[in-house]
Parts: sequence; C-alpha cells; structure tokens
Amino acid sequence: MEAENIIGNKEVREYLKQMVKQDNILHSYMFVGTEGIGKFKIAQKFAKGILCTDNKDENCECKSCICFKNGNHTDFKVIDVPDKEKTISIDQIREFNEDISEKPILSERKVYIINNAEKMTVPAQNCLLKTLEEPPSYAVIILVVNDENNIIPTIQSRCMKIKFKNIPDDELLKYAKDVLGYSEVSDNLLKSFDGSILKAIKLKDDAEKFAELEKIVDGIEKMDMIDFYKSTKCVYDKENVVDYLNYMIVCLYSKKDKNERNLDLIKYVNEAIEKLRYNTNMDMTLDSLFFKIWEEMNESSNRC
Repeated sequence: MEAENIIGNKEVREYLKQMVKQDNILHSYMFVGTEGIGKFKIAQKFAKGILCTDNKDENCECKSCICFKNGNHTDFKVIDVPDKEKTISIDQIREFNEDISEKPILSERKVYIINNAEKMTVPAQNCLLKTLEEPPSYAVIILVVNDENNIIPTIQSRCMKIKFKNIPDDELLKYAKDVLGYSEVSDNLLKSFDGSILKAIKLKDDAEKFAELEKIVDGIEKMDMIDFYKSTKCVYDKENVVDYLNYMIVCLYSKKDKNERNLDLIKYVNEAIEKLRYNTNMDMTLDSLFFKIWEEMNESSNRC
C-alpha cells in the first residue's frame, strides 16, 4: 500500500505522519467517515509507520516494513466481518483479547485494526471495552468506523476520534478517469459517487446503464407510455435496483429548477426504495412507480 494510491484527507494523513515521526502514539483511535473514502488504507499506512523499527520513512526497508508490505507482520492484525457474515462476533473479539496479551515479536508495539467496527455486536463491543480500559503498554487499536452511532458511547469515549472528509469531486473525478478507467463521468454520476472511491468502483460496471437512466429522465415528457415502459426495463435488476433508483433521484434533483414536478417524482422513487427494503415484490413496485412517474409528467395528455 503506497502513498500514491491514497487520495483525499491530506490534512489527516499529514497529522498521522507527524504523530509517527514524533512517536506520539496513543493506545486507541477511531477513524470515522463515509464508507469507501480510504480510512482503512490510511489506517494501514499509519500502522506500518508505528511498527517501523528504523527511520519511519514511507520507503523504509527495515525488516518490519518489508514484513508489513508482504502481509506477514507478526505484530499486525486486522479484525473484520467474516465472509458470508453480517457482524463481528464476540468470539472474534475474545480471540483478539487473547492475542493482544502476548508481547510483540518484531516491533516495539502491536497494532490492531478493527475494520467496519460498527458491525461489532453489542456483546462484542462490551468485550472489547475491557481491553480499551486497560490496554497493554505496547498495544495500539484502530477502529475504522462508517457509522459512529452504532458504537457504544463508552468505547467512543476511550478512543481518539479522527474525522475523515469525503473526497473532493475534482480528486475523485481524476481518480475515476486515470485509475478506474472511466471514459466519461457526467455531473450526475460524479454526485452519485458521494465522495467515495468505493462507490465509484461499484458503479463503474454500470456506467452505460446510468447513462441510459439519464436519457430516460431527460425524455420522460417526450415519450408515450409504451416507449417509456420499455426504456425503464433496465431498472428491473434485483441486485442493483436500489442503486439505479438512487441514481434516478440524483438526475431528477439536478433538473428540479426546470420542473418542480421532479420533487414529486423524487418522493415516489423514495417510496419505492422503502418498499423494496421491506421485500415488496420488485416488479409490482416498479410498475406502479413508473406509471405514477409517467402520469405525473404527462398529466395534460391524461386529461385529454
């Protein structure tokens, strides 16, 4: 993980770099911010610096830094949600508590990153709390958190909280084109990234479909009902339907000043998303939504 692969949050990165250089390291941190903005990568970089046994330089080749780059550092561990699971369990934290009691082997410290820490169950958080209250002198624990509201207050009060900002649009646009390989990024698509690299990555495979959705929104008033229904069939995709509907909201909102009815359409789309979250039949929900949208935008025709 090299510095050039990290974008955004330059001030935070510089602050953490200085903490490493000055050896001013606390026992527990909480990195808080939107999912997919680079918190985990920055936590890894911070951990590498903490564990470095030489000059703390980014390009250091000490044994600790080489082991870290190779992914086999004995004093570094990541705890995360296991594959096919939805939470970090109390058993995982118990195992962490056992591991942290053993002294470091290669470096002077041991560093643990708990990624997606808000997904710890409450029993797991309470189990972690015991260690946070009396951590070993050599231990550094970094909680990477997308939603701090799901972290119990007693844990929050024992961590130094570092807030991360969303990635600025200009940096994200450059990254999308230069690194992710987007040929074009419309203003609406850039807004849909919501300042997140992860979201830009997730949306890349559907870039053409998002362009279709923009055309649909732009042309609602020009289509008859049959053509409109045909054009919306691209949305009927169970795995991605919520992403597509959210993108329609972005497109509709960008045109709200030209047509105030778009605010009503946004309300309809939000209602459909809510129904889908409660496992309502997708086809019926979308059929009803698109009928309401077409009717709202063509009501003068409907009265004839």
